[in-house]
Amino acid sequence: MRGWARLAILFVSIAPNVRARQDSQAPAPAPATNAPQAPTNSQQLTPRQVAEMRADILVARKEFAAAATAYERILASEPKNAALLNKTGMAYQQLGDSELAERYYKRATKADKHFSSAVNNLGTLEYAKGNYGKAIKFYKKAVALSADQAAYFSNLGYAYCGIKQYGEAMVAFNKALALDPSVFERHTGVGAVIQQRSNPPDPGMLHFLVAKSYAQVGDAQHAAEYLKMARDDGYKGFRSATTDQAFAKVIKDPRVQDVLRLQPPFTKPENAPPSPQTP
Repeated sequence: MRGWARLAILFVSIAPNVRARQDSQAPAPAPATNAPQAPTNSQQLTPRQVAEMRADILVARKEFAAAATAYERILASEPKNAALLNKTGMAYQQLGDSELAERYYKRATKADKHFSSAVNNLGTLEYAKGNYGKAIKFYKKAVALSADQAAYFSNLGYAYCGIKQYGEAMVAFNKALALDPSVFERHTGVGAVIQQRSNPPDPGMLHFLVAKSYAQVGDAQHAAEYLKMARDDGYKGFRSATTDQAFAKVIKDPRVQDVLRLQPPFTKPENAPPSPQTP
């Protein structure tokens, strides 16, 4: 169970792939930032749909044990429903039970070999254990199954950072941002995919790469935010942004300049005066 205390993950709603729609009777998951909404009077849900909605609401309330039990009740009559198997695995992963989570994710991939969400989620289990190479294999497989999901590329970038392959990480982050400009800003909700948020061994470098990705598309606000995180995490090369062409579009922005202006403690000589307050 080591590593679970520092695991930070998000549920991300994605568009279901064709085979998942064929194999699953489950309604599409709600957006990641919203809890499931009650149907209007014009909508008539079956008891089966109501049961799944109630389980989704339990997830939104972070009542993961109750949610897992609720999903399992439905699975008793739908044992090969890949979407439900995946949701059950996610509930157990949030509870910190990696063995049960893995079991359900594997059942989901067996029920539907094209179900990319469960493949990605298996990668997050390996990432949490520090098995970055294995995580990369799962993320690459998820991308091969569904190349339009920003969360898969974001996760792939995190895993590449874990093995210090920063060039590959940068490519993955750029792709994630191109697919979804808000990919790094998601909040916990209800969805089908787990997006990694726990840090690899060098979080400063990771945050610098994310800052660089934002800078390349001219997003000065987020570039400054992640550059500040890189600086505060102890990344000593954060000032290379001043000469890195990737930052050319945002380098003159006052928010970026404020981050670069601060002299962090790790760059100061002994007996140096204290730095001004962090912006």
